[in-house]
Parts: sequence; structure tokens; C-alpha cells
Amino acid sequence: MSSPLEKWVEETERLTKPERVVWCDGSEQEHERLVAQSLADGTFLPLNPKTYPDCYLHRSDPSDVARTEQVTFICTSSQADAGPTNNWLSPAEARQRIGPLLQGAMKGRTMFVIPYLMGPAASPASKVGVEITDSPYVVTSMRVMTRMGQVAMERLGKSDDFVPGLHSLGDLNPKRRFIAHFPEEKLIWSVGSGYGGNALLGKKCFALRIASYMARNQGWMAEHMLILGLEDPSGQVTYMAAAFPSACGKTNLAMMVSALEKSGYRVWTVGDDIAWMRVGADGYLHAINPEAGFFGVAPGTNKNTNPNVIAALRKHSIFTNVGITPENEPWWEGIGDGPPAGTRNWRGEAATKDNGPVAHPNSRYTVPARQASSISPHWEDAEGVPISAFIFGGRRARLAPLVYESRDWQHGVFVGATMASETTAAATGAVGITRRDPMAMLPFCGYNMAEYFGHWLKMGRTIAHPPRVFHVNWFRRGADGKFLWPGYGENVRVLKWMLERVAGRGGAVETPIGFVPAPNALTLEGLRIEKQTVEELLRVDAADWTEEMAGTKKFFEKFGSQLPGELWSEHQQLEQRLSRSTAPRK
Repeated sequence: MSSPLEKWVEETERLTKPERVVWCDGSEQEHERLVAQSLADGTFLPLNPKTYPDCYLHRSDPSDVARTEQVTFICTSSQADAGPTNNWLSPAEARQRIGPLLQGAMKGRTMFVIPYLMGPAASPASKVGVEITDSPYVVTSMRVMTRMGQVAMERLGKSDDFVPGLHSLGDLNPKRRFIAHFPEEKLIWSVGSGYGGNALLGKKCFALRIASYMARNQGWMAEHMLILGLEDPSGQVTYMAAAFPSACGKTNLAMMVSALEKSGYRVWTVGDDIAWMRVGADGYLHAINPEAGFFGVAPGTNKNTNPNVIAALRKHSIFTNVGITPENEPWWEGIGDGPPAGTRNWRGEAATKDNGPVAHPNSRYTVPARQASSISPHWEDAEGVPISAFIFGGRRARLAPLVYESRDWQHGVFVGATMASETTAAATGAVGITRRDPMAMLPFCGYNMAEYFGHWLKMGRTIAHPPRVFHVNWFRRGADGKFLWPGYGENVRVLKWMLERVAGRGGAVETPIGFVPAPNALTLEGLRIEKQTVEELLRVDAADWTEEMAGTKKFFEKFGSQLPGELWSEHQQLEQRLSRSTAPRK
């Protein structure tokens, strides 16, 4: 008798009509066969085997280089369940529009069946997914990004408790490109794209959009958050989870080489992008990283900004849409000096000024997490790591101070819900436009964000020791347009203040928006920064924030009566605090 998985695979084979079906086991032998095939058909280009062993370059179609939010849909029975910030299709309409694109989509191709596990093999919080795809690039990448093959099959057994995902390259026509999520069925369909975020269905599609829906129903949290541990001089490690929009420095922060390492402060990496969290028996939120690899933005990554990942990606890695030097080594803007003569750009053209950037601004590297020297010895703990602080952040040129702490959990939810950031090249569309991105989940929440905010508020009532909530802004600029804060490894100075606040120490000054570090509370020894610059970094301009309130109000109004009253209350209280701070003194 066929298992539920076998039945679904048989149904998919009848739908897509592949030339053959291959069940992936995740073995080294399978990997070698697939790489050889990908090199032969041009899917991969080989990199220098001496300097980058088992590393390959993949070039996607020029029309297919980033997440395509405009064709990403949440398919629920009721449009209200998807909410105003998601694109919605009814399940029936989605099948009517997308089904024909999948009919016979794999003719002449191999259909790969990829069982994979999201999360550590021993963790009860981990979950099984199965992706069916006709892309060898997807198979190779999923082997890096997940625990793939036999480990997943052993976890699944004959059960039907898995998330099915069907992906086909189709004809890569943007007009016939869809990424559809059916949360009520735990089903994902993706057609017409080979780009990572659209095609590696275990990542944003499962681990955030489907998982956030599951988490709401089951009483846990699936968040777009890195997980790091900050070790102090005594050897104690405090774990933090941080949410930033894509391409805003999550991986760099998660893998940071601490500027205070000589003083005994070291950063350990647990995850760089996604956190699944449940309340533990000790009353703390415990987080696991459901992924097994890093899918990071290449441009700007170098020995200064992220030396740990630069060292890690020297083997067993896949590079997407970067340039390639005559020595067959990857090259991108920011990696070092200008490109060597003879370098080819991400389109395979000669690297010249007339041909645009050498690497696409959203070019990527895919590297196994275990290869990072900063990887935490507890990154695969079955129960996860206890989270003591949440950090929200984004790119704001002038509004938000370097760091501030929320007043309490409810206010912290408000801080996360009102996050805004300048857009980046990680998604298609204009770059540099400020948009609301609550908890960095706007593109990834699998249901109505008003209910998502309500879930956050509800979770706060179930956590005996809730994380303290902070907001950071590494990107504040001075009057000359230059960044005021050096960032990167120096960011540990801000994390140290958070650690001290968690421990009940750390001086702070109350402002209308929350608590900022008191004078001299930040450890700045060894950092060349003027006192006036620090003051500007921490300054809260009530007039600017009063103007900001109009934007947050407009955003909240999108959700109508479904928005939790607690958030309107926090909005009103902040308005009152700002008003008092700007009122003339008698």
C-alpha cells in the first residue's frame, strides 16, 4: 500500500509528465553525479579546484534574479485570512490559473523528489518537507540548506505529516511565474522561477510563510530572525534573536567578529535568517535554526565585513550571479580591489563599465553552516537555545537612534510592528524607498498580519521570562550624508549594552520612544568616535517622530478593526509622550 508521500509523488508525476523520476538520498555519490551532470549541461560552471574545491557558479536567467513579491500569493478560503499586505488568490482560482502551467511542465526533464528536514535531526521542533523539482540547481542547493535525504525519510516514516512543495522552472517567462502558498493544506506551488527564494521551497516558502501559519495555530513562533550567542568574559552566553529586512546585515551580525574579543566578548552563530521558537520548560523562548546553510548576499561581503563567511565559503559552496575571474574565482563588488583583467560579469559578458555591475546586486552564496568558524557548539541542540533579547532593525537615515529598548513586551510588539526600512536589491522593485516591514515579516507572513500581531501579544502572556525588546539602526547618517556608526564588528558594543540590560545593569535614559544608553553606558574604548557623534547617534528628535506617527497610523489603518487594540493604545501613548516632550515649558 502506498504511503501518503508516494501517492503525492505519483499524482505529481501524472501532472508534470517528466522523462524520469529520481528520489534524492542526499549522499555524496548522488551529489557528485548531479554536479557532473550540471557541469556537462552548463547549469554550473566550475570554480578553481585549488582555491575553491567543490565550488560552482550558477547563472540564473536575467529576468529571474530576486524574490518576486508581486507574483507571490497566499491562497486561503477567505481573503480576510490573507490580510491586506499579502497578494491573495482563492485555492480554486490558484489551481485554475497555475495548474495548467504545471501540466506537462517537466516533459523531457528529470523530476527530483527531495525529502528534507527543517531543523536539527534530534529536535522535536523540526519538521519534514518534500520538494519536487526539475532543477538540478535546486537539488544541490537544498542539500546545503537543509538536512536532506535519508534523515528526513526516517523522521517521516509512513506519516502524512510533511509539507509538500512542487517547483518547476517552466519556461522562466515572468508572465507565467507564480509562487503560491496554500496554508490550509500546507502546500506550496512554484513555477517559472529558478531563483533561490522562489525555488528553494524549504526557505521562505515553508520555513516562514507556511510555518508562520502553523505556528499561530499551534502556539509557537516562526520568525525572520538570526540567532546569535554573545559570550561574556566569564564564559556565560546570552542568546539573542534579531529581525532585519533582507540584505540589511543579518548574516554579518550573526557571524560577527567581535571588536571586543580581546576583552572576552565573542559572538557565536546559531542561525543567520530564520528562527523557530517554542516556550521551554524553564519559561524561556527556545529557538532552533531550521536551516543547515547560509544563503547570503555577496556584494559588500569581504574580509572586513564578514571574515567568518569569507573563510567558510572556500569549499562546498554555490555562487549565484557573481562575476568570475580568469583564475575561475568568484568576484563581486566590495570583495576587494577592482576586478582582474579578463573577469566576466554575472551575465557572462566582459566586465566593463558599459556592461554594468560585475555581480548582480542580489547575487548570492550558498554555504554549509557547519563550515563557519563562528558556528555555536549548541546550534543543533535538540531543545534549541534560550532567547533573552529580541532585536528589531532596519535602514533609517535619520529617524531611529543607534539603539533603544522598549518599555515592556506590549510596547516591544509595537516597536516591531512599526519597523520601517529602505528597500534593497533583495526583492524586485525600486531600491532606496522606505517601506513598512513589521518584524521584517511583511513579505513572509502566511496569514493576516493583524492576527500575526495578535499572536505576538498572546505569546507574551505565555512566556514566563519574555525576551527584552530592542531596536537598532546601524545606518543613521550625519549632515554630510555619511554613516555615523562604523558598524560590523563594532556592533558588539551595542550588543554588550543589551546584555547588561538583560542582566539588570546597563545605564539608560528614558525618552518618548523607549530607553537609550545613558552617557558613557556604551563601551567605546578603542573606537575613534567623537562625543558629539555619539550624542547624535542616540538623539531622539520628537518632531521627527511626531511626523513618523502619521505614517504608522496610515499603515495600521490598512488592517481596520482587526488590528489589536493594544497597538492603537501604544500608538496613542507614544503620541502623548511626544507631545509632552515638545510642549513649551512654563
